[in-house]
Amino acid sequence: MNNIKTVQLNFGFECEPIQEKEKTLKSNKKRDNDFVFNFMDCLTSPIVVFKSAWQDIIPKDILKNIKLSRLLSSMQQEEMASLTEALAYMMPRTYEAPMPTEWVNIYTWLGLQYASQFKNKDQLGAMKEIGTNKLSEYETGLLNNLRRWIYDKRRKALKDKLKSAEKSEAKILPKNQEVLF
Repeated sequence: MNNIKTVQLNFGFECEPIQEKEKTLKSNKKRDNDFVFNFMDCLTSPIVVFKSAWQDIIPKDILKNIKLSRLLSSMQQEEMASLTEALAYMMPRTYEAPMPTEWVNIYTWLGLQYASQFKNKDQLGAMKEIGTNKLSEYETGLLNNLRRWIYDKRRKALKDKLKSAEKSEAKILPKNQEVLF
């Protein structure tokens, strides 16, 4: 990493000195690695859902649209899971037991956002009838915490997957080299 330091020279003028700030520049390689990892994260990370016997009932159109939603969130430089991912996470939980009012409002709001984003007319009509149009500040905080948690779990799972792939490649390569020689 390159550290840039500012130096103030005294030429006899009376002025306040510039505050010394250390700026750290990311190398191009680091930025490229971040971009590649973020892109891999959007396309290949597992979908995190609530562990339940109901986790297989998430509709296929929601699962199909998660990758696109991740890309849109990544383009907006949000370091949180997409709204579609949060909806997919919460869906199995809704079949387990009744939820507190705040989470019901969040769930119906997510359903409304999903229906309006992917323009499903049937879902949009139903969600307008039951969905909340706006979340309170507290509910928004709960949703953002859930989205950050899903994002962290998803990225950790991808990192673990990449590490295990590297370890298996490291074991296979020496065996293949023995065969060659």
